[in-house]
Amino acid sequence: MVNTVILIPSHLRATRLPNKPLLLINGKPMIAHCWQRAIESKIGDVYVATADEEIVKIIKDVGGKTILTSKEHKTGTDRIYEAIEKNFSEKPKNIINLQGDMPNIDPLAIKLLDKFMKNNSYQIATLATQLNSRKDLENKNIVKVETKKEIPINNFSNALDFFRLKNINQANFYYHHIGIYGYQYETLKKFISFKRSENEIDRSLEQMRAMDNNMSLSVGLTNSYPLGVDTIEDLEEIRNIMKNG
Repeated sequence: MVNTVILIPSHLRATRLPNKPLLLINGKPMIAHCWQRAIESKIGDVYVATADEEIVKIIKDVGGKTILTSKEHKTGTDRIYEAIEKNFSEKPKNIINLQGDMPNIDPLAIKLLDKFMKNNSYQIATLATQLNSRKDLENKNIVKVETKKEIPINNFSNALDFFRLKNINQANFYYHHIGIYGYQYETLKKFISFKRSENEIDRSLEQMRAMDNNMSLSVGLTNSYPLGVDTIEDLEEIRNIMKNG
C-alpha cells in the first residue's frame, strides 16, 4: 500500500480572481509554486488534479504529475476523490489535500500533518497558525478555526467550528485556518457520500460538510503562515513576500 500521497486540486474558474493558478509570482505560475512546496516536503508522490489543460501543461513543464478530472466539481475534495478513484487501483493509506493557492506554505508544515496522520487515530486532520491581530479575526477573507483548548505549537486539538465571521466566545481559542487536509481513503469516501450541507454552502467552507455530519477534525498548530490568495490584494502581498524571501 502506498503510504502518503499529496493531491493538489486546481481549476481556472475562481470568481474572485479568475485564472488564479496561472498568475505569476517571481515569474512562475502560482500552481507551480504550490507543487514545488509539496515536492520539497519529501513525504510521497505529488499530483495536481485538474480539469484544465493549461494547468496540466504547466505541471508537466516542471516535471510534475497530473490527473485530469471533471469540470463539474463544486469542491476540491470532490475533485480529489475522483482522482483517487480513477488513478489508484491500490488506495493510499493517507491522502493529503493541499490547496493550490498557498504558494508560500512551509514544507515542514506539510510534514507535521503527515507525521500526525501516521502516528495517530483520526478522521480528518488539518492545520492552523496564530492570528496576527484582531483585524485578522474580523477579516472575512481569513478562515478561522475555533477550539476549546489552546493548542501548543506542533500539537493537535479538536476543532469546534470553522467560520469567516462570528460572535467570539471569550472562553475559547481562535486560529487562522490553513487550507490543507489529511484523511484516509475510507474517510474520504464517507465524506463524499454526504450532501453539501447548508453551512458548507453559506460559509463557502467545505470542511463544514464534515462538521455537520459529526466527523471530527484534528487541528495542528504550525509556525508556518501561508497566505491563501483570493484577491488581487492577496496576490500583490504574496508577490512582495516571496520576492523578499
